[in-house]
Amino acid sequence: MATAVSTKLAPITLTPRALEEVRNILVEKAVPGEYGLRVGVQGGGCSGMSYLLGFDKPKEQDETFDIDGVLLIMDKKHAMYVLGMEVDFQDGLNARGFIFSNPQAKSTCGCGSSFSA
Repeated sequence: MATAVSTKLAPITLTPRALEEVRNILVEKAVPGEYGLRVGVQGGGCSGMSYLLGFDKPKEQDETFDIDGVLLIMDKKHAMYVLGMEVDFQDGLNARGFIFSNPQAKSTCGCGSSFSA
């Protein structure tokens, strides 16, 4: 079931570099137009929770946001774990990928992909 795009401010931000990379992936992978960027959390990882990042269709329990033309999809229950989080993209000699800066994380693991809240 499609949900209406919220007029509320999204609980997270994506930097210009992250937005550019998401747009590039959408085009390169020919992601269907009804899909958006799903951001969330799940149990697991060495610190207890890990981040979800991928393309998906909105579901009934989701809230959707428009961030500079990119559809952001998030399960309503996940917002409290990522409120204020910034997603950036790094493309350097030593690392390439999305970076999560989450003020809700009480601790993070060494690899940076899991956290405790």
